Amino acid sequence: MEILKDYLASTQGKALNAEMLTFTANLDQVAKKNPEVAKRIVKELVDQRSNLKLIASENFCSLGVQSAMGNLLTDKYAEGFPGNRFYAGCENVDDLESMAINEAKELFGAEHAFVQPHSGADANLVAFWAILRKKIQLPMMEKLNQTNLLNLSKAEWDEIRQKMGNQKMLGMDLFSGGHLTHGYRHNASAQMFDSYFYNVSKETGRLDYEALRKQLHEIKPLVFLIGFSAYTRNVDFAEMRKLADEVGAVLMVDMAHFAGLVAGGAMTGNANPIPFADIVTTTTHKTLRGPRGGMVLCKQEYAEYVDKACPHIMGGPLPHIMAAKAIAFEEARSPEFKTYAKNIVENASNLAAALVERDINILTGGTDNHMVIINVSGLNLTGRQAENALRECGMTLNRNTVPFDTNGPWYTSGLRIGTPATTTLGMGKAEMVEIADIMASVLKNTTPTKTKKGELSKANYKLDEGVKADSIKRVKALMDKFVLYPEIDADFFAKYFTV
Repeated sequence: MEILKDYLASTQGKALNAEMLTFTANLDQVAKKNPEVAKRIVKELVDQRSNLKLIASENFCSLGVQSAMGNLLTDKYAEGFPGNRFYAGCENVDDLESMAINEAKELFGAEHAFVQPHSGADANLVAFWAILRKKIQLPMMEKLNQTNLLNLSKAEWDEIRQKMGNQKMLGMDLFSGGHLTHGYRHNASAQMFDSYFYNVSKETGRLDYEALRKQLHEIKPLVFLIGFSAYTRNVDFAEMRKLADEVGAVLMVDMAHFAGLVAGGAMTGNANPIPFADIVTTTTHKTLRGPRGGMVLCKQEYAEYVDKACPHIMGGPLPHIMAAKAIAFEEARSPEFKTYAKNIVENASNLAAALVERDINILTGGTDNHMVIINVSGLNLTGRQAENALRECGMTLNRNTVPFDTNGPWYTSGLRIGTPATTTLGMGKAEMVEIADIMASVLKNTTPTKTKKGELSKANYKLDEGVKADSIKRVKALMDKFVLYPEIDADFFAKYFTV
């Protein structure tokens, strides 16, 4: 299989396409080792070109970011942090990590940045333990007149360990839009903390600041955690800072979903958590449009505890991913990124409005960010049925719980829709209206089937075939107009792979 050789032969007398050449050269190397892996890479490109990506936590990073992830930097161990490594030969990694750190600080206006976490979940663990070490472990060590954990007696160590493992954390309930890593019992965070939760209002679907104040004063948590994966309204972080201070809590914000909106200036003033929070965590993909990974931003007083994630939480960081983060952060400081961030919010708002016009139930009636949450229970559907029906028509999104959901986290009663990826492709208001129209048509023409007991199924459904055919055609028209990575000629690879 001579993919690169054939491509070069086909370009004789033509200007080389640098992006296509790079993609082809990389694929050629993969195919020589394992053609099936190469096939899946091409098939993923074809699939993503053929289906509308409406998953709120997904996006398309630049080809430059992708290229930075595939190189020999992956072979280097670099435990520690710049200038303080457990391995020799880390000079280049030091430079790259420092570059990413400085870009992140400049981008967000943060006092300190830690760019090593492999994911948002890792970033949260780093932040949790940094808080526990600074607020609990350090004072107890000082009381014992000790600076080295290894010098503690077994009884002293047990006392510190037990106190660190019994601190209170207050975060948003998963069913109100919170995240698994915010104290959900099936997640390690619930075993690290004595976890409590706040909910949105049953009447408005929004945060109730007075109810939250009352709950904070009753619980008095060490960590007051603000963050969400399915909440569509802006948060007043100045007010959250005030509430945290009233009870002496550490204010931690998980902005994984909306980091790109903060970076791009679409969330400013009190909607920007950086000036108000003690520690902010995020992923580097999603709206930020970088490589899959995580990051911690914090006030200077937490810097040394965050930086010492190794050996406490992490082993070796991923230098190739940190290189890609540096590129993504630089991209996010461009004027084009600011336009993109603004357009994400406008697209989400227009999508929500168009769905409301078509009598689709939208939580809170609209959105302030990149997400729209649909409650499909009024259509007698579960989220699982709605997700699968839309996927049949070329629309990729995910089912999601809605507040006080009676269907649980597997079947759910909702859908979560995001506009980052469609915005990256260049779609605007007209396309959002078209997407809403297709979506409403599919949902209104999907009906649950009955079980053997005569009850409505939570999983199985029937989609009108005519509506399905029309929807597939309309989605294809959109995808043909807005092509993902147009620099890459996927048709060229058809003779090598059946995709």
